[in-house]
Amino acid sequence: MIQLPRLYAILDASRFSDTPPLLSVAEQLQAGGVTLLQYRNKLGNARRILEQARELKRRLGNTVRLIMNDRADLCVAAGFDGVHVGQEDLSPEGARLVVGPDAILGISTHSPEQLQKADSTSANYLAIGPVFGTASKENPDPVVGIDGVRQARALTTKPLVAIGGITRENARAVIEAGADAVAVISDLVGEPRKSAEEFFRILG
Repeated sequence: MIQLPRLYAILDASRFSDTPPLLSVAEQLQAGGVTLLQYRNKLGNARRILEQARELKRRLGNTVRLIMNDRADLCVAAGFDGVHVGQEDLSPEGARLVVGPDAILGISTHSPEQLQKADSTSANYLAIGPVFGTASKENPDPVVGIDGVRQARALTTKPLVAIGGITRENARAVIEAGADAVAVISDLVGEPRKSAEEFFRILG
């Protein structure tokens, strides 16, 4: 059973015009106390993704556990610590075959049924969401709300990550509903270090 920090930072490459600002934000998040970071790049080609991922690994070293979104093959190639797959990606067991038994494997779920199915896999943690309305996806799944987090908590003993529209204003309520960690994208971008530090103060 892995231990998750309260804050799970997600670095979405689509929010940056180029690699240098993406790397700068990553380093500021690290300075703010982030120890678990997911690199998400839905638009880049494999070469570009691998270049950015390897540079993230080089810059952040071993103080931050790095998770690759979607691409199990690039997770291995970049030397990342794990992969996170969605409902439309490679199956959890397919991803496990690629990354090996010791890597971290996370799965996105959006309903009790999906969560129960994911709970029976070799995933190390399960994500539930979107908890609130989110602008980070073009076609988001229906909002599950705080009650959805409570329901998910009752269905699994695995570490639970809540995602979707989570900010410093609502994060505490999400943790109190049973999530072990909150995954955050938008509310970390403006002032990454300051925002991360405030999240950790709020979440205890």
